[in-house]
Amino acid sequence: MEQKPQDQTQATGGQPQAKKKLRLGDLLVQNQIITEAQLMQALAYQKAQDCKIGQALLDLKLVTEEKLQRFLAQQRRKVRIGDSLVAQGVITEEQLHKALAEQKKSGKKLGQTLAYLGILSETRFLEFLSKQLDLPFVDVRNFQFQQEVVQKIPESYARRFRAIALAESKEGLLVGMADPTDIFVFDELTRLLKRPPRLAMVSETDLLRTMDRIFRRTEEIQEHAEALGEEMQRAAAFSLDQIVQSEMAVDAPVVKILQSLFEDALQVNASDIHIEPDEHVLRIRQRIDGILHEQIVKEKQIAPALVSKLKLMAGLEIAEKRLPQDGRFNMVVKERSVDVRLSTLPIQDGESVVMRLLDQSGDSLNLGMVGMEEHLLKRFMYFIHRPHGLILVTGPTGSGKTTTLYGALNALNEPGRKIITVEDPVEYRLPRINQVQIHSKIGLNFATVLRTVLRQDPDVVLVGEMRDRETAEIAIRAALTGHLVLSTLHTNDAVSTAIRLVDMGVESFAVASALRCILAQRLVRRVCRDCAQPYELEEHERVLLQGLLNIQDSGALPTLVKGRGCSQCNNSGYRGRIAIIEMLEVKGPLVSALSRDATAEFIEAAKKQRGYIPLHMAALNYAIKGVTTMEEVMRLTTEIGDKEEEEEAAAAEETEGVVDGAAGARGAPPTGVVQAGVASASQQAARAG
Repeated sequence: MEQKPQDQTQATGGQPQAKKKLRLGDLLVQNQIITEAQLMQALAYQKAQDCKIGQALLDLKLVTEEKLQRFLAQQRRKVRIGDSLVAQGVITEEQLHKALAEQKKSGKKLGQTLAYLGILSETRFLEFLSKQLDLPFVDVRNFQFQQEVVQKIPESYARRFRAIALAESKEGLLVGMADPTDIFVFDELTRLLKRPPRLAMVSETDLLRTMDRIFRRTEEIQEHAEALGEEMQRAAAFSLDQIVQSEMAVDAPVVKILQSLFEDALQVNASDIHIEPDEHVLRIRQRIDGILHEQIVKEKQIAPALVSKLKLMAGLEIAEKRLPQDGRFNMVVKERSVDVRLSTLPIQDGESVVMRLLDQSGDSLNLGMVGMEEHLLKRFMYFIHRPHGLILVTGPTGSGKTTTLYGALNALNEPGRKIITVEDPVEYRLPRINQVQIHSKIGLNFATVLRTVLRQDPDVVLVGEMRDRETAEIAIRAALTGHLVLSTLHTNDAVSTAIRLVDMGVESFAVASALRCILAQRLVRRVCRDCAQPYELEEHERVLLQGLLNIQDSGALPTLVKGRGCSQCNNSGYRGRIAIIEMLEVKGPLVSALSRDATAEFIEAAKKQRGYIPLHMAALNYAIKGVTTMEEVMRLTTEIGDKEEEEEAAAAEETEGVVDGAAGARGAPPTGVVQAGVASASQQAARAG
C-alpha cells in the first residue's frame, strides 16, 4: 500500500507533487536560460497574477517567446516515446525491445520501425506521439490545401525541412512537420516566416507524396515563359538559333521551361505533353490518367523557340515547318530514364507538338503492374511460356496493349530465348531483344521484315500490329512452325478477334490451329484510396447496375465507392489507371467451330467457356471491389455499345443488296450477340439519366 506514493514521487523526478509548478523554472535555471534570482521574481509575479510560470517569464521579459518555445521543444525531444508506448499498453515490452533491435540495424525512426515490423501502424504511432507532445495530428491525405498558404514556405525549404504550411490565422501559420521536435528546423522556419510557427504533426511518407502533388511547376513554367518573352521583345533582331542551340541550361530560358515542363509531367505521372499554339495564347496540356489538363501561357511568341529546341533534341529538321515530323530522344529526369516520342503537326497558328513519355524503368514493364487479376495472370503466364502458338492482345488506341505485350516480353527475356520484335514505332528499348523499326517509305513493312525475321532463328516474335492479310498470314505461319508469336489487333472484344482474322482473308482452319489465347483490354481510372467513400447511387447508375447484375430489388445492390477529391489526386477522385481484361482461351469447341467457319457456334461456345468474363462485367467486378467507380463502368459500357452500332452499321452496308442466302452464310455480327445485354442496359440507363 505504501509503494504507490513512492512511485508517484519518483515519476515527478524525486520531488513532492506539491512543487510540480517549479519544474519548468528549475529546468530553465539548470540550463542557464534564466538565473535563480529571475526565477524567484517570476514566481512572485506568478503568485500575484495567478498565471503559468511560462507566461510570467514572458510578461516580465525575462525570456523571449522564441527562446522559450525552442527550449520546450528541446525538452519534448527527450521524451522516451518507446517507454510511454509500453506504459500506456499500446505495445508490450517485448515488442519494444524487438523494435529497438531492428532500429539499431536499419537506422530508421522508431515509428517507421514499428510500422515495418507490423507492430503499430504509422498513423496510430503519430497520433500517440502528437498527444505526448501536445500537438495536433493532421492527415495531409485528406487535408484541403490552399495554394496561397502553401506558398508561404517555398518548395525547396519545404522539402529540406519536411514541413508544409497548412493554414493561416490570427494566431500565426500552422505548419505540419514530420519531426516537430527538430530545433534547427523550428529556428529556420521562424527566421523564414518572421515569427514562430504553430506546429502540427504529419506523416513523413504522406507528406512527401503530397508535396509531389501540390508543388507543381505551373508557376515556374509561367515565370520562365515571361522571362523568355521579355528577352524576345527586347531583342530588335532576335536570333532564334542563339537560344535554341544554347548549351548552358541555366542561361537559356527555353531550356528552363522544358526542364520544368518535363519535371512537372513526371511528378504527376502524365503520359503525354501537348504544346499547342493558339491565336492569342500558348496551350500546354498534360494527359493524366487519360484526361487532359490545361495550362495557358499568355506569351504565345515563345512557341517557335520551344518547338525548335524540341526538334533539335529529337534530331529533326528545324527549318521544315510545312510537313509533319516524328522523332524521339532520351532524357533523365530526377534519376528516371524517360524516352520521349515526339510528333509535330503544322496547324493554323504554328506547329503543334505532342510528346509521349515512356518510362524506361523496369517496374513499368512488369505484368504485375498492369492490374491483371491473379487467376488471369496465371493463365496468361501459362500461354506465353508455351513453345509455339499465336497470342493476341486487342483494344483501341490507348488501351494499354503495348504495355501488356512488353510485360510479356520482359517475363520471357532470358539468355536461352531469341526474341525479335517488329514495331512501328519501337516504344521501349529492352536488352537482349532485337527490335526492328518499320520504315514504310523504303519498303521495310511488317510483311517484309517478318519474312527475314523467320530466317533469324527466333523463339519468340512480336508483331506490333496485324494490319493486313499478308502480315497476318506470315504471323500465323510462324506460329504453326514452332514459334511463339505475340501481336495486336484493333477489335472491340476478344470474341470478335478470331472472326476478324478470318474476315481479313486468312484461312479459318489456320487461325483455329495457331490461335491460343486472346486478351481484350481497356483502361479505367482507379479510385483514389485516400478519399474513397461510399455514396448513394444515382437513378441511371442504379438502372445500369440492376441490368448488369440482373437484380430486380434495388435494395439488394452492393455498396459502391467514389473519391470525393483530395490533395493526393488533385481533387479528381481518381489516381492511376488499371487494365480491365477479357481473356478467351481458344480450345475445344471454339477450335472446332472456328475451323468450320461457324461464327454463331463460335460465339455461343465463347459465352459458355468456363472462366470467361466479358469486359463490362470485369469492370463491374472492380467497381464492386472499390477499385473503380460506376462512372467508369458506364463510360466503358457506352464505348462498347457505340462500337457495336458502328460495326453493325458497317455490316449492314456491306450486305445491302445481297441475296439473303449468300449474305447470311456467316450469321449475325459477333459483337452484337455477345454484348447485347450491355447495349440494352446502357440504353435503359441513358433513358433513366
